[in-house]
Amino acid sequence: MSDAKSAIKPTTLFYVHDPMCAWCWGYRPVLDQVLQALTGKVDIVDVVGGLAPDTQEPMPQALQQDIQGYWKTINQQLGTEFNFDFWSKNKPLRSTYPACRAILAAEKQGGQASGRMMTLAIQQAYYLRAMNPSDEDTLLQLADEMDLDFDQFMHDLESDTLKRELLDEIAFARSIGGNSFPSWFLKVSDSYHAIPLDYESAHTTLALISELRK
Repeated sequence: MSDAKSAIKPTTLFYVHDPMCAWCWGYRPVLDQVLQALTGKVDIVDVVGGLAPDTQEPMPQALQQDIQGYWKTINQQLGTEFNFDFWSKNKPLRSTYPACRAILAAEKQGGQASGRMMTLAIQQAYYLRAMNPSDEDTLLQLADEMDLDFDQFMHDLESDTLKRELLDEIAFARSIGGNSFPSWFLKVSDSYHAIPLDYESAHTTLALISELRK
């Protein structure tokens, strides 16, 4: 993890996610509720979990069908919007590491707030605009749209340093139990507590966090 994230306080709430995880997109409205309720009351650290490593191999057709099935399920259960034109307009890759690195590159310029803005930009590009966040050109376009320092972003995105930071962040996520996305973990002293998710309401999550913080 980066130096800023490694300075973990005794009580810290971790949100483990991947910007190209469809369930993370479905969870977005509840995530916003949790962040609104807890920002300023507890330290919250976003951790990118790295759903799928770098590859240029086209996604197998069977996996494409499986993921489209997840999209349909999430749409039916939660009402989340998806643009299925993505599957006909792009060469899908099973690779989310580039998008994860884009979040870390954005954080280098504006801290966690910029990382969250990039996460949302990637999600909207992928799920609504039918753009492919596995392609570097898409990530560079999003950085430009966010008015980030373009040259710095491009340098960081391709740097070995950032690649190592992503692997460190993924390793940390796994070490606390972050093997699926999205996930919440509350660190109290030296213990990490998994916080159950409710995709339709923030109430259960907030109540349990409040109880564990006492």
